[in-house]
Formats: sequence, structure tokens, C-alpha cells
Amino acid sequence: MLEIQSLECVRDDRLLFSGLSFTVAEAQVLQIEGPNGSGKTSLLRIICGLRQAEAGKVLWQGESITASREDYYANMVYIGHLPCIKGDLTVLENVRALLDTRSLSLSTTEIEGALAKVGLATYEDVQGKALSSGQRRRILLAFVELSRAKLWILDEPLTALDVQGVALMESMILDHKRAGGSVVFTTHHGMQLDCEMSSVQLGRKARLQGVE
Repeated sequence: MLEIQSLECVRDDRLLFSGLSFTVAEAQVLQIEGPNGSGKTSLLRIICGLRQAEAGKVLWQGESITASREDYYANMVYIGHLPCIKGDLTVLENVRALLDTRSLSLSTTEIEGALAKVGLATYEDVQGKALSSGQRRRILLAFVELSRAKLWILDEPLTALDVQGVALMESMILDHKRAGGSVVFTTHHGMQLDCEMSSVQLGRKARLQGVE
């Protein structure tokens, strides 16, 4: 579904990576690995079209993501490592606001079902500012669950989650893969996924591992 061709990224006059190429097929889980400052978040933002690479291309279904922007953004969802939850909105309102960014209008029953799945049943009317960091992160998990996106791009998805939350995230990724969806993610934490997983290693020399 996704093809990365010879990407080059420079930050603060420092080359983070160059000549980076890989593909992401349907039902594939790919982890971006590397030490702090190696360009993991920058790479994800380039893939999402939120940052311009110095060189290279990002293709969706064989077309540049700029040429296929509407189709790409309809099929891709990105969650950054910082939660974008509004404190003055309730949990239900926050989910609706996130769905609005994808032009999705779902019933209250559907949203409440997703909230129950991520452990936020009965929290629908609680304001975001009254939630813990982990609970705010779970709102994003509910949004991802409802997004209908084929490609999930997740930057540090385990941040602020407790043991049960980590297990939930892992389960969601496996379910998404079984349904034919794909996931690209970064994490500083151990992800225990009971499936075949590929990785891209960033560092002094970016290299691809586990992908033909």
C-alpha cells in the first residue's frame, strides 16, 4: 500500500537519514527503531505529509501522496506521541471532534461501544481536563478504532498507558492486521505482538531489517 523511495531528512543542519527506502504491504506491521534523535518522529511526519523531506518520495497505491491526497488521508490515521485532547470537551465530544477531522459522523451508540472497548465506559460526559494521561490516551485509541483507516501510523502509542492499556493496544494492532490493515509505529517500550513484524532501523546508517 505504501512505498518510501530514497527519503532524505535533515534537521538543524544534521543529516538524520538518506536513501531510505521500504514498502508497507497490506496486513503488515512495521516498527521504526532507533535511538533518540535518530529521526523516528520526523520520518513518521514525512510519511503523513506533515513534513517535507529534503529528497525522496512517499507513494500511496503507486501515486505520490500529494497527488492522491484525498484518498490517502481517507485511508490513513496518524496519532502523535502527544495527546490532542481538549480539556473543556467531554470524552464523547473529544471523540466526535477527532472524527470530524475525517468527516465521519457516527452514532452515539457506535462511539460508546468504542469507548467501552478501550476502558472508558461511563466516562462519556467527563471533561478531558478531569482525566489522567492514560485515560486521555485511551480516547485516541477509541478514535483509531472508529477511524476506518487501512493504515495506522502511531508515534509512541504506549505512552502513559498502564499494563492493561498496553495489552489493549497490542490487541488492537493484531485485530487490525487480521482484518488486512497495516501499522507503522515507533515505541521506546517493548511491544509483545504475537505476529510477524518487520522493522526499519534508523541511526548512523539507516537500514531495513526483516523486509524483502
